Amino acid sequence: MLRVATYNIRKAVGTDRRRAPLRILDVLNEIDADVVALQEADRRFGARLAALPAALIAHHTPYAVVDIAARAGSIGWHGNALLVRHGTKIESISRLTLPTLEPRGAVLADLEIGGRSLRVVGMHLDLSGLHRRRQGHAITAALAERATRPTIVMGDTNEWRPHAGCLIDFAHKFRIAPTGASYHSRRPVGRLDRIMVDHDTRIIACGVHTSALAARASDHLPVWADVELAGKAR
Repeated sequence: MLRVATYNIRKAVGTDRRRAPLRILDVLNEIDADVVALQEADRRFGARLAALPAALIAHHTPYAVVDIAARAGSIGWHGNALLVRHGTKIESISRLTLPTLEPRGAVLADLEIGGRSLRVVGMHLDLSGLHRRRQGHAITAALAERATRPTIVMGDTNEWRPHAGCLIDFAHKFRIAPTGASYHSRRPVGRLDRIMVDHDTRIIACGVHTSALAARASDHLPVWADVELAGKAR
């Protein structure tokens, strides 16, 4: 069994308007996932420095940052970052540029964990429904060009409707974990943050991480899923 999680950290600015990277790291330690997709992990303007510096992550958590950043001082691509437990083998990484009016992207990593192969995509989709659908098509097209392996796609979809828009498109290839509402963290009503697995991957359990610390650390709550990958260990 493997635990994955996705978390829009809002550049480490909490609901109290304080930027507190260590608080985000404490939440990640509470979740105790094996692979984490982060959104808004870098600042948006200027040098786009990491809101969650790699040195802090290394010192305070069991995670390593997947080296996917295009800029020095960042940890992600258009704010999307991936964290994996130390000892995870990173076989390949890709930065995906998504169609939109403003800069958007997704990140992809092929991993080996406990002798099993896994492909992970982290994403943060557009506020526009039309662009979300185009971005979803771009991600599934990029996956179709690659050799098949167990795949998990996760991130902030910005899709409020449970069975509409880009989620309908993703559902042709993936099952969506019924994690629950994750936004706004103080009073969750929106299921914006999603974890999707290919049809051969089994969802054992899933949910929203609802600790008191998580309610303050960002305007989104993290969502998680325990999964069982298809196939045999190498």
